[in-house]
Amino acid sequence: MNIQINLDIQLAKNKMSLTELSQQVGVSLTNLSLLKTGKVKAIRFSTLEAICQALNCQPGDILQYLPQDTNAQ
Repeated sequence: MNIQINLDIQLAKNKMSLTELSQQVGVSLTNLSLLKTGKVKAIRFSTLEAICQALNCQPGDILQYLPQDTNAQ
């Protein structure tokens, strides 16, 4: 997948643990952990909005598109 999740970077910038974020946004620690490691295929806009509000960031700070390297074949 060409989408990179930068949730760990935003957590570090805000000096917040995944547990604290889980409590603030009302999303289970397991689901946030799966998101953080990039093991999810989708995220609800309401969840993304709650995360951005808690971390005072934009969706683009959490999700990053990485173009596929066309030379790596």
